[in-house]
Amino acid sequence: MVDVSIACRLIEAMTTQLDQTFAALADPTRRAILAMLLEDDMAVTDVAEPFQMSLAAISKHLGVLTAAGLISQEKRGRVKWCKLEPDALREASVWMQAFGQMDAIDLDAFETFLEQQLST
Repeated sequence: MVDVSIACRLIEAMTTQLDQTFAALADPTRRAILAMLLEDDMAVTDVAEPFQMSLAAISKHLGVLTAAGLISQEKRGRVKWCKLEPDALREASVWMQAFGQMDAIDLDAFETFLEQQLST
């Protein structure tokens, strides 16, 4: 028999991780950073270069991505490097694939539905 409290804690931990992942992915700057890191590891200053924001602002975005487990940061000498974590989106991907067993979702209609629900 499964201990209900253990199952509840496991589900809560998974939900928290999914929440962090989707919150991190909700921002276009963070998605752009992830796309850049697909190519290779990058120094924080190189990550910041294409954006019209301060290094401190980029560091906050990197902190969110790190907290969500989507990237890792490592100091090499005096330079801080960012690395994409290859398995970081696995849980979110598995969660989203569950919806693939249903009919195709009209994402525009879904977005409209969510906006309506959130405005009430």
